[in-house]
Amino acid sequence: MFSHAIKLFSVSGFEIKVDPSWLLIATLITWSLAQHYFPLSLPGYSNGAYLLMGLIAMLFFFASLLLHELSHSVVARSNGVPIRGITLFLFGGMAELEAEPQSGRVEFWIAIAGPIMSFALSGLFWILSSLSQAVGASAALTEILSYLSLINLVLAIFNLVPAFPLDGGRILRAYLWHRHGDILRATETAARSGAIFAMILIGLGVLAIFQGAAAAGLWQVMIGLFVLTAARSSYQMQLAKSVFGDRTVGALVPGDPIILSPEMSIQEAVDDIFLPNRIGFAPVMEKGTLLGYLDQKAVAEIGRSDWGKTTVGDAYRGLDPAIMVSPDLPVEELMTRIAQSGRRKFLVVRDHDLLGVITLADITEYLHLAETLQRR
Repeated sequence: MFSHAIKLFSVSGFEIKVDPSWLLIATLITWSLAQHYFPLSLPGYSNGAYLLMGLIAMLFFFASLLLHELSHSVVARSNGVPIRGITLFLFGGMAELEAEPQSGRVEFWIAIAGPIMSFALSGLFWILSSLSQAVGASAALTEILSYLSLINLVLAIFNLVPAFPLDGGRILRAYLWHRHGDILRATETAARSGAIFAMILIGLGVLAIFQGAAAAGLWQVMIGLFVLTAARSSYQMQLAKSVFGDRTVGALVPGDPIILSPEMSIQEAVDDIFLPNRIGFAPVMEKGTLLGYLDQKAVAEIGRSDWGKTTVGDAYRGLDPAIMVSPDLPVEELMTRIAQSGRRKFLVVRDHDLLGVITLADITEYLHLAETLQRR
């Protein structure tokens, strides 16, 4: 998901990474605190002082966010759920679970750990703020601690909204999963609540924009779109796990693949194979031997005027392990490979023999059919 994330350090075996998008939100938070929040709550300081306060508060806020995610990760690992790492990005932070919890009970404790940590941090910063004020420490320090107490409280309450994939949505899914014993049904209900919450956020954001609060409104819209996308994709992922289970690529690959001969011209391949069959990828074979494949990208690299005098044998791509999969590969692993590589079409090969071509479209079509049949 975060292909461009940079590893910062490790904590107790958890990789802490930062996505480049984090720089944007870190800058916006610092600017907002320095230009608006602190000047209003503590007037009379210089612009440089407000900027320093904003920077310190922002760093401690993300440290709090990191502790929030670490609490999820520690509880997950203690319950046997592997964690890939924690990534800070535009919309905060995310603990990347490599597998689903084994039960609703386990999911509940993983989900609730984050808000508990945020409530604890809110209380800690409130105590420190009160102590700072009592001993006559710097007013700036007291204000920063007060802000950190408030923002952690907001973070905890916001995350408890029963909207998947927020922690509250995961708690809702855990309850429904434990009650009905059906994780797909529980995920569907929790994801639907997430979609409703996302639409409300988007609506409020649009309203705020029309009322003149463009920055705040746009931010609400962006968060709403993120929650909406995450909720829908979470359900689709769970549906895929339920539908495919232990199924392998060999069970889904269509038989009798359309093949190209190296003697064909590119013009013939396009006019007689690609366009009539509505495909943009085909294996190239000669006398039963798989040579490689031809796709739209390879065709596009050849000038249209040269299509008639250029053969498939001159333009095809050679065999590459990245586009070849075994029929014994679990479909779930293929989906992971698609997500990580961006490739959508693969040659299914066993012992150098071509069994067929499988594409992302084949997988999604099967998934859509299974979903339709389950709803009837």
